[in-house]
Amino acid sequence: MGNERGYESVLSDIRLDPPTTGDIEPLHEIYRDPQVWTHLPSSRHTDLATTTAMVTSWIDAWERDGLAAWIVRDVVSREVLGHVGCSVRNETFWNLGYRLAANAQGRGIASRVSKVAVNRAQLVVPELPVIAYLLEHNHASARVAEKCGLILRHRAPDAGNPGPSAIRLVYADRKLSDDELRAALA
Repeated sequence: MGNERGYESVLSDIRLDPPTTGDIEPLHEIYRDPQVWTHLPSSRHTDLATTTAMVTSWIDAWERDGLAAWIVRDVVSREVLGHVGCSVRNETFWNLGYRLAANAQGRGIASRVSKVAVNRAQLVVPELPVIAYLLEHNHASARVAEKCGLILRHRAPDAGNPGPSAIRLVYADRKLSDDELRAALA
């Protein structure tokens, strides 16, 4: 399915590629769009430098860990639809993350590509749990986590969130140790 550069074929309409610096501007357009950040507006990118740092960290993570975020593209148009991937966090767990353009949401893309990311993380370093953490009011992300086989393992107030009533959910592919849970909440 994949090759040495990290390319994945998901379905006939989607392709996943490791990021390059050429992906920074199209991703910035997605990351600066308020429609994409309805569940966490405080994380919206307001400058290109933030997106540049993010993509650069993904490129470095591919080299270091053998897996990180892929760029999600339309197979025909090659349009950047967003990103998906699992990245090692705190040397303790794989963190599943994705962000799609507003026009790519609601089409099942997040579930399809997230399954590929979870499966790959479980192959690359199987001893690390795969975790998705999200805000409780983000029902669509909870459904994606569940479709990927992740199970709700923790629910608590989201420390440090600008919304004082925000609740953090932690989904994982296995029972988490206290250290793994602390790392996911850090």
